[in-house]
Amino acid sequence: MAPGLCGTCIHCRLIRSDRGSVFYLCGMALRQPDRFTKYPHIPVRECYGWMGLRHATAEDVPQIQKIYGHWVTTGIGSFETDPPSEAEMLSRMQSVQSHKLPYLVAETPELQIAGYAYCTPYRPRQAYRFTVEDSVYIHPDFAGQGIGNALLQALIADCSSKGYKQMIAVIGGGMENAGSVALHAKCGFEHAGNLNAVGYKFDRWLDTAFMQRSLEP
Repeated sequence: MAPGLCGTCIHCRLIRSDRGSVFYLCGMALRQPDRFTKYPHIPVRECYGWMGLRHATAEDVPQIQKIYGHWVTTGIGSFETDPPSEAEMLSRMQSVQSHKLPYLVAETPELQIAGYAYCTPYRPRQAYRFTVEDSVYIHPDFAGQGIGNALLQALIADCSSKGYKQMIAVIGGGMENAGSVALHAKCGFEHAGNLNAVGYKFDRWLDTAFMQRSLEP
């Protein structure tokens, strides 16, 4: 595949030519037109760089732990107050993978983890076995680049293909956590209720919001 024509770059756009050809063109073409002389006329949005999605491995844990630790200590999305160790984060990853559920990372060309996302069983009791809960965390340096959307859409596709029927988002901070609420709404989640003042962090009470999306095979 030629440079820039990449089906796994989250900034790609699907192009259909007037001759019926179908291909992916990265938005980097606008910034490096000499590399894409064949298609200079195609309008695509700005690309922030290559960003591949893949399944996480144990080698990713140190970077994942730093991302999560940042949001534990600065954000309201997680109700943990002390960042878990790398060993604990590895144990959590292995638990997800033992259920054959997706644990994904978005990676830059320099092998930096720009974000990660995964699904867990929503509840352990058997009747909940077709429902999963998602979690998405983005490195603060990569916020606003569509990475959260790409990761969440990939989770939805993976879980749908495995026969799960519902995906739940449990959003720390409730509707105050506008970024997470907006991300889930963009991906087809609907508000399903609030728990008021159930968390205490940063010397104040915080809500939890529930959002829900039906999954299709």
